[in-house]
Amino acid sequence: MVEVMKKAVKLDVELIVEEQNMLSVGYKNVIEARRVAWKVFNSMSRKEEARGNEQHAKMIKEYRLKVELELFDIYSDVMTVINEHLIPSSTTARSLVFYNKMKGDYYRYLAEFKTGNEKKDIADQSLKAYEHANV
Repeated sequence: MVEVMKKAVKLDVELIVEEQNMLSVGYKNVIEARRVAWKVFNSMSRKEEARGNEQHAKMIKEYRLKVELELFDIYSDVMTVINEHLIPSSTTARSLVFYNKMKGDYYRYLAEFKTGNEKKDIADQSLKAYEHANV
């Protein structure tokens, strides 16, 4: 569904409400299983480290990092679609609110697996997007 909707988005015309929802749900479906997997792998690696099973923890961390890369690629794609096509093509306040909220959500999801200053910077970007959605 995402690939079909991305073709529509690249026409640079404003999407109708149903199309916006299809795009949003499509991306959510693409990332949700990976978000859950990342959380499970993160928890498992901590438990294995606590048990002293470093080899198993290392293997789990490798899977977690693979999932992180997949998530980062998806988030980058979402941000490109929003910033380069959806927001510039928006003509209604409703659409701008929808896309800025979506942007805030995806920055928030990205911050889930980041740490330190990177997490703070991404959280700040999420807040800015939510603030733009509340205008």
